[in-house]
Amino acid sequence: MKKLVLLGALALSVLSLPTFADDKPVKIGIEAAYPPFASKAPDGSIVGFDYDIGNALCEEMKVKCVWVEQEFDGLIPALKVRKIDAILSSMSITEDRKKSVDFTNKYYNTPARLVMKAGTEVSESLAELKGKNIGVQRGSIHERFAREVLAPLGAEIKPYGSQNEIYLDVAAGRLDGTVADATLLDDGFLKTDAGKGFAFVGPAFTDVKYFGDGVGIAVRKGDALKDKINTAIAAIRENGKYKQIQDKYFAFDIYGK
Repeated sequence: MKKLVLLGALALSVLSLPTFADDKPVKIGIEAAYPPFASKAPDGSIVGFDYDIGNALCEEMKVKCVWVEQEFDGLIPALKVRKIDAILSSMSITEDRKKSVDFTNKYYNTPARLVMKAGTEVSESLAELKGKNIGVQRGSIHERFAREVLAPLGAEIKPYGSQNEIYLDVAAGRLDGTVADATLLDDGFLKTDAGKGFAFVGPAFTDVKYFGDGVGIAVRKGDALKDKINTAIAAIRENGKYKQIQDKYFAFDIYGK
């Protein structure tokens, strides 16, 4: 899930808490172009499931958090050079990424799906994708999947900086479809006016090789912050805060099995 360039400039929003265990803030990287997980409200503030979960975790850990907004493919490089301390931006836990960062336990898990014009027939073999232009978010697990699985079948893979740019080109007919997280596609496109006339097609994609073991929070290798976050994830799952946030955005259990 782009360049080591901030969206215009680093957008910092500080979560105010009544007390802090440590004066040192935790800087959390996020891409705010992935609704309903993270996007911009009309006033420019960040909103979404990822943002609310992050704030709940910070409150549970009794730390001050600073949100650093950045394009997705710059998040891991920013983490490694200590511009941020954690990545909470719908980043799937994959073996390839684990070579560079440590991950917490998952905080949600959903399959990937393909969206195209409603009525488009796509079988389990995916043979119908030959010659089709499929948009993917640059640097995402979906780009890797598309290049390694769909491209050999004859699909033309088109990388984009954000999923919102892909939606524009799908709606305009410049792309035949896109592959991404199912929940993202449903809320961010299919349920919008731009998504009318489009639908999920073909099978759900769940191959662990590409889609990992769910979505986690990335930290630097060996950072003790991982254990603190894991404890906080378990706590908000137990005390009902997680479900309260989940029910704000989804009508199903997004945590998964």
